[in-house]
Amino acid sequence: MLYRTFRLFFRIIFTFFFRWEIKGAQHVPKQGPVLLCANHISNWDPPLVGSSLRRKVHFMAKEELFHIPLLSFLIRNFGAFPVKRGSGDKRALRTALDLLAEQKVLGVFPEGTRSKTGELGKAHTGATYMALKSKAPIVPVAIIGPYRLFRKIQIVFGPPISMEPYLKEKITSDTIQQVTDRVMGDIASMIAAERK
Repeated sequence: MLYRTFRLFFRIIFTFFFRWEIKGAQHVPKQGPVLLCANHISNWDPPLVGSSLRRKVHFMAKEELFHIPLLSFLIRNFGAFPVKRGSGDKRALRTALDLLAEQKVLGVFPEGTRSKTGELGKAHTGATYMALKSKAPIVPVAIIGPYRLFRKIQIVFGPPISMEPYLKEKITSDTIQQVTDRVMGDIASMIAAERK
């Protein structure tokens, strides 16, 4: 119930204050596990992605945010769970894989941190590893800003990338990097197409 309330709240904000535009939402499967991989340009990104879809989206969020009582309550109810950044947090990884095993939607920002320039940064490979491990399709997501009051913000969902072609052999670091490059390439292409 709280999640729906938060989603409606953010939909109102993005509609009236940022003139948001959603494209390609039909690419997100209506059921089954899904990994959303988006570029990261602002703290607004998680609520933007989450409120763009009818399905509940769960996010990893840096552990420090969960030490702030009111904020912790809000982000937990908006589907977030803590991750220790830069430490290979096995507990967060297990939570993420459990959510995918439960046929849920997981949102990840492969760059790991916000881009100060708005340009795509180097991606970490953790999201791809989770997709290959769970066999969940990856939906690349392009967020095209910047966030400025009464200026358009766009979110574009690309066609899902199936992991099946990459699972014919044992998962290797080369395979993980190959899929990561494919995902980030798709995001870059969507951003370039919208900026034309």
